[in-house]
Amino acid sequence: MVGLSAVDLSLVEVARAVEKTGYSFTTITPESHHRVNARFGDEPARDLRDIFGWSRRFDPAILPEGLFPLLQAAHAIVSEGELWRSRIRFSSLCDGLFLHSAFPTQAADAVFFGPDTYRFIAAVREEIDSGNAVQWRRAADIGCGSGAAGVVLARMNPGASVVLADINPTALRFSRINAAVAKAPNAEIREADLLDGVEGEFDLVVANPPYLLDPQKRLYRHGGGARGEGLSLAIIDAALARLAPGGMLMLYTGAAIVGGVDPFREAAAARLAGSAHSWRYREIDPDVFGEELAHLDADRIAAVFLTLKKAK
Repeated sequence: MVGLSAVDLSLVEVARAVEKTGYSFTTITPESHHRVNARFGDEPARDLRDIFGWSRRFDPAILPEGLFPLLQAAHAIVSEGELWRSRIRFSSLCDGLFLHSAFPTQAADAVFFGPDTYRFIAAVREEIDSGNAVQWRRAADIGCGSGAAGVVLARMNPGASVVLADINPTALRFSRINAAVAKAPNAEIREADLLDGVEGEFDLVVANPPYLLDPQKRLYRHGGGARGEGLSLAIIDAALARLAPGGMLMLYTGAAIVGGVDPFREAAAARLAGSAHSWRYREIDPDVFGEELAHLDADRIAAVFLTLKKAK
């Protein structure tokens, strides 16, 4: 497999071995995850869901035969006394498993996967399945993270080329592994800030950027701007510059609502005012990441979905 090191190939084998067991796990928000884990205290893992979903310590004896040496070869576990803990997680999505960072995602290069991932991909698939999307032969997933959206697109349209772009080396590595596990050879992994350094035009661009204000400015959380909208607005600009005439942007993000007003929507509208581009905007969830309101001047954070079709 092109671009995969021996360690990465071991991770591919880990994913396939876990998948063969019938493993399934839906990843929830970090706050909910913390509350669920708190019920069990320091109790060791009982099964693979505890190990690769809930990120609990485990005894190798509960693993299927042959999985422990694979995990060691993949550098995917760390010892904690007499027990071990996985450095990775696997989440279920679209009949497959996706590799991402273990809980808690505190490292600067952590690769996040959670409810936003599910909502984002559901919105993209709904747009495509409804017939509202353009016909596409070349697509890009900006800030791909785990590569989930790009891999799903690649599998939906095997004849198309899909670029998975990110500036986080760990995200690119995990995307490459997830594409291999999903058997999506038409997924192209590229290091890029937005689409800088990636050549050519695109028929379809999708993105699920970070939209919070993170004091540590971690890549997977920090959106910049006044209330986290900075990167989302930059993606609109980048997509318009690189979409082919008639091409489409699908942007899933969060919008901080202030006094009943959506400043992100207003900023997007101002960018598109007077143009011939067509666009639609809707709230998918009125209240996400409520814990962020403790230090954010806003009424609520809404999950929103913007679709934009570039004029021909």
